Amino acid sequence: MIDPDSLIKKALSLGAGYADVRVQERLYENIVYDNGVLREYSVNKSVGVGVRVVVDGYEGFAATNDPDPRSLERLVEEALSAARAMRLRGRRSVFAERRVVREKAVSRYKVDPFDVPPEEKLGLVLDMYRAGSGREGVVSFLVRMGSELDRRMFYSSRGDEVVVETRLVGVLAYSVARRGDVTESFFDMSSGVAGWEHYRGVEWVGFAEEVADTSVKAAEAPHVKPGVYTAVLDNEIVGLMLHEAFGHATEGDIVESGGSVLRDRLGERVASEHVTIVDDGLVEGGYWVPFDDEGSPKRRVATVEKGVLRHYLHSLSTAAVFGQEPTGNARAMSYAHQPLVRQTNTFMEPGDHRVEELFEDIRSGIYVRGKGSFGGQVDTAMGTFTFTAGPSYLIRDGEVGGMVRGVMLSGNILETLMSVDAVARDLRVRTSVFGGCGKGGQLVRVGDGGPHVRVGRITIGGG
Repeated sequence: MIDPDSLIKKALSLGAGYADVRVQERLYENIVYDNGVLREYSVNKSVGVGVRVVVDGYEGFAATNDPDPRSLERLVEEALSAARAMRLRGRRSVFAERRVVREKAVSRYKVDPFDVPPEEKLGLVLDMYRAGSGREGVVSFLVRMGSELDRRMFYSSRGDEVVVETRLVGVLAYSVARRGDVTESFFDMSSGVAGWEHYRGVEWVGFAEEVADTSVKAAEAPHVKPGVYTAVLDNEIVGLMLHEAFGHATEGDIVESGGSVLRDRLGERVASEHVTIVDDGLVEGGYWVPFDDEGSPKRRVATVEKGVLRHYLHSLSTAAVFGQEPTGNARAMSYAHQPLVRQTNTFMEPGDHRVEELFEDIRSGIYVRGKGSFGGQVDTAMGTFTFTAGPSYLIRDGEVGGMVRGVMLSGNILETLMSVDAVARDLRVRTSVFGGCGKGGQLVRVGDGGPHVRVGRITIGGG
């Protein structure tokens, strides 16, 4: 049995000026049905504790999955030794002040996914597989289902006691199709912070069929012609671009290190007046982050308001560096990792236009879709990006035309945001139980999205 209070008291008695303890219990179920074979049905459980101390202003950290009392005592001593070693070459840490937090938060769910019989889960997976794999032209089809229970507990010498319990479920369908000499792949997924009820009332057979049919159509579609286009970007590609190319540049540790194109630009215009960008841990459809891994309440932060850069995202330490309030963005992959400044759910706020209105004045352009995107590359210091999009569509005289494949977007994120001239009202944010955002060797759950957006100029290449 882990006793956080005793660990904190021991750390303080041995010379720490501050100590915190993070305990995590995680349960993850993964089902993979691939080309007629049940490749995996696994349930993994992990439990562990991480201890952070500050000695004379220097941080030390240690973690273990061994609950033996002697191991836990050594853990505290190891964290203290690491802090004292930091005095040789490290830098001092200062934490911003905030109120003491004593709260427990449990995400909403009706049916615990871990109480559902395996036969029911496999039945849904098999129904989806049969529907997708049976489509003409499909040469490979995979269905994956994931369920996660993540319970995180935070205690500090300041008196914090924070417990966050989150359930996340989802399915993914991946299809490969061949037409002649052309092979194309496509995937889509649906995840939610919920229980098994996420799967009820949804036509998952139709979901799988659409994934399969889209891969076939993509294999039959021509490559896009490279050039500079007027474009309508859908919810998902907007979210991807904002998270990767802009959101990381607002993270306080990246700004502090000089790796952000947004450094020293608070109060400046960085986007058109139509653009407001938000980081929010509680937005509908996104991942649920009521408190971060330092026990700080997650604030809703508008990093950009009507085109003007207003805020960065902060942990306790970066908030102190910038003289700002912590925003609740210190997040760790697990008990075994130290918190970094990370996004939660990044999205653009909706505008006033109907989606159809964004297409009306475009004589020749492209409708860029995010489904099936495999990501891309960004340089946060320069603000440049390259992303692959999913199968997309040409626009002719205000109407959506034929599908094109191999769409790649590239440019500078600030120039792209400056060219936003219309924003629709259809906000959508998504998360995933199958992955997340990587930084510093850590992967955390995130969400992203936005409404449909029209961009006056964007460079499209053929991949």
